[in-house]
Amino acid sequence: QVRLVESGGGLVQAGGSLRLSCAVSGSIFRLNVMGWYRQAPGKQRELVATITGGGTSNYADSVKGRFTISRDNAKNTVYLQMNSLKAEDTAVYYCNEAGGVFNWGQGTQVTVSS
Repeated sequence: QVRLVESGGGLVQAGGSLRLSCAVSGSIFRLNVMGWYRQAPGKQRELVATITGGGTSNYADSVKGRFTISRDNAKNTVYLQMNSLKAEDTAVYYCNEAGGVFNWGQGTQVTVSS
């Protein structure tokens, strides 16, 4: 059973930064394309960034140039560095395999005040 534990969220002013972490257990982590998703109140969950086992990343247009996804395969952990945060980045952030096939974790709340 794969377990996902997200952490690192919080309250930050617009223009600030946060670094999210996601610890993954129970999978052959290095083989998985991992992603960070977010869900704002009243909106559908959206995929914002993905990273392959080899480190190739892709981003949604809304976060390109501001967010950076990375991973440490030795620690089974994926990260999301978020810079130049905007109020519209406020959401619960989740990690999962890029197809969303694992059971979802509890997520971590990111709130950006304007």
